[in-house]
Amino acid sequence: MSARVAFFMPSFRGGGAERVMITLAQGLAARGVAADMLVAQREGPNLPSQVAGIRIVDLKAYRVLAALKLLAAYLRREPPDAMLSALPHANVVAVWARALARAPTRLVVSEHTIPSLSARNAETLRARLLPLFMRRAYPKADAIVAVSDGVARDLSALVGVPRERITRIYNPVVTPELVRKALEPLEHDWFRAGEPPVVLGAGRLVPAKDYECLLRAFAAVRARRPVRLMILGEGGERARLERLAGTLRVAADVALPGFVDNPYRYMSRAAVFVLSSRWEGFGNVLVEAMACGAPVVSTDCYGPREILEDGRHGLLVAVGDAASLARAIEAQIDGPAAPPSAGHAATFAAETAIERYREILRV
Repeated sequence: MSARVAFFMPSFRGGGAERVMITLAQGLAARGVAADMLVAQREGPNLPSQVAGIRIVDLKAYRVLAALKLLAAYLRREPPDAMLSALPHANVVAVWARALARAPTRLVVSEHTIPSLSARNAETLRARLLPLFMRRAYPKADAIVAVSDGVARDLSALVGVPRERITRIYNPVVTPELVRKALEPLEHDWFRAGEPPVVLGAGRLVPAKDYECLLRAFAAVRARRPVRLMILGEGGERARLERLAGTLRVAADVALPGFVDNPYRYMSRAAVFVLSSRWEGFGNVLVEAMACGAPVVSTDCYGPREILEDGRHGLLVAVGDAASLARAIEAQIDGPAAPPSAGHAATFAAETAIERYREILRV
């Protein structure tokens, strides 16, 4: 009888963490390990297609905390060999649910962001108080994974878990499918021969991504040369960013096409890819862009410094510094000053991470 792993997360909304969980589930299923993907709500653009060996379990809870009893019931009814959870509130609920169910399931919680900054900048009181519950819950997990050393250090200080108890596993980003999708044709006027270079960003339109800084940097570059900016993704900041583009008088050269099924064909054709975040636990899109051959620029916001090896594989600038970001964008367009390194991107191959998770899950 094959082993079975449960993956627990809020939904298929969001971004990097959800895609990581799907990649891991698919990777384990391909290796003969059955995977149950449990979500509080079965919704969001990252909903995976049907894959042999993967079962999606919709707990039909209106929020993650409301999934507690439903998750505990699942663990009592059909306890998997191991369970991996992602995102702080889901991690806390996973610890509580296993205790409630008294299940023998091995539990691994994974941290994908800088938890202290996420809590400090949260919009709700509940989210700001989450570290209080994390401090009690996380030590009860069988293992804790952080997606970068920066995340591990921050998490250790925040929840009081010794750093040596936290295992760093870089995200499974580079896959054969990514490479294949990067080569797919793209019918878009902006990417035709002879058109101005395109600066590309990608991610949810939320304050943490600091697209305001990117827009201001782009406006400075646009004042000096023909160039265009495209940001892939959707979120609550759309209207504000559109207004800012108008105020900066660059709206005609800015596109916000929303969520796209295949961002990699855009990355492979971009003159430069920019990550402008205030903080990133890892920075999947940075690795994806590198794997697609795009020169990259990033704010120095934890994870990207590790990915770029202190600037060897792309330019790093201070968080929130639009002037420095503008200069780095131009340097990459003209040079590039730091050429893309698909070979370095291979460091983050999915196969490596899948095997590491398989070891820590013990399946």
